[in-house]
Amino acid sequence: MAIDWNSMFMPTESILEVVIRGTIMYLGMYFILRLFRRQSGAIGMADLLVIVVIADAAQNGMAGETHSITEALILILTIVLWDVLFDWLGFKSVMARKVLEPSPLLLIENGKFIDRNLRQEFLTEDDMLGVLREHGLESEATVKQCYLESSGHFSVILSTQRAHAKTEGNG
Repeated sequence: MAIDWNSMFMPTESILEVVIRGTIMYLGMYFILRLFRRQSGAIGMADLLVIVVIADAAQNGMAGETHSITEALILILTIVLWDVLFDWLGFKSVMARKVLEPSPLLLIENGKFIDRNLRQEFLTEDDMLGVLREHGLESEATVKQCYLESSGHFSVILSTQRAHAKTEGNG
């Protein structure tokens, strides 16, 4: 089993060309994403998919194999435009939203874990207790409902008894 050290470490293209390609691809992707993507607090599943596909498309332009920088930028722009179209459809159409975005999933109801839904998302009760602690809660007993939202965030609604006790304690 011979190792070809020369092909592993010796560049086949000009170092300057690699730097120029990398610079153009970075700036091109940066401006495309700045123009078409909003800033959000979390990365959703669709955003992650777009980033992975863009990375795959961009490597062709950066590596300088058989694809030009122009082709790679056009491919990235096409991917981003599809993502924007899906976001726009989800915003404009209830039917498209139902297809493109998962519904919130109820994980806790009236202080009880919903095991079937936890299993569906590969979440344990310990995972959920950690989520509740992040929301300043000690246990599931004080929770009226807890949902896993389509954004990947958890929303927690306290039971009226707990909410009432908090209000009385603060006043």
